[in-house]
Formats: sequence, C-alpha cells, structure tokens
Amino acid sequence: MVIVSLFALTIISYFLFLRSFPVFGLVDIEKKKIESNNFYVIDLRDYNESYKDPLNTGMNIPIAYLKRYYNEIPNLELIVVASNCMERNIGVRILRKKGFKVVGYKMTTRKEIGKDKHLRSGILC
Repeated sequence: MVIVSLFALTIISYFLFLRSFPVFGLVDIEKKKIESNNFYVIDLRDYNESYKDPLNTGMNIPIAYLKRYYNEIPNLELIVVASNCMERNIGVRILRKKGFKVVGYKMTTRKEIGKDKHLRSGILC
C-alpha cells in the first residue's frame, strides 16, 4: 500500500512540475521587438483572446490544438505568446519536444500601470 501511495504521489508531482515549474532559457520580449525582428510568432492563446489583441506576424494555434497542428509551424526561431504561465510552460515544452527552438515569450494578461503611466504586462511566474 505504501508503494502504491508513493507511486501515485510521484505521478501527481510530475504533472504539477510540468504545468507550474518555469521553463529556463526564455526571455520576455516586448511587443515592439516581436513585430520588428525576424522571429516567427506562435500565439497559443484561445481564438477568443487573440482576436482582441492580434499580432501581425506568425500564426495562432491554441494550446489545445498544438500537438495536432505543430507540423504547420516553420522551422525558425520561435516566440510564444501566451495568456498565462501554465499555457506558456506547456506550449514551450511541447514545441521543444517536437524539435523547435523557442527563444522567447510574451505574456498578455494582468496589466499594470508603470512609472511612465503606460500599461505594461507585469507577470511573474
């Protein structure tokens, strides 16, 4: 019984690790740099969110469809746009597992007013 409990605890810990532990090697990139550089953007947000704040470059593949449509993504350096930390972590891990090079990310939720009175994203995860 103890072995089964330890096994179940290990499985649960592994799935929590995949969802919540941050992915290393990524930098937060500003929206202006995304649109001006030669990065290919993968928008992992749902269609309902992405049409409100569209990006002109790249494509929108919601996280639920990523495993099915990853073959449509060109083999370039990628930037992931996500609405929360869990979406970013899972998306980057799936893309890296499929052989893509993800170099950065952009989070789009939880706006806060900075010192210069402009809205900027302030997400820590």
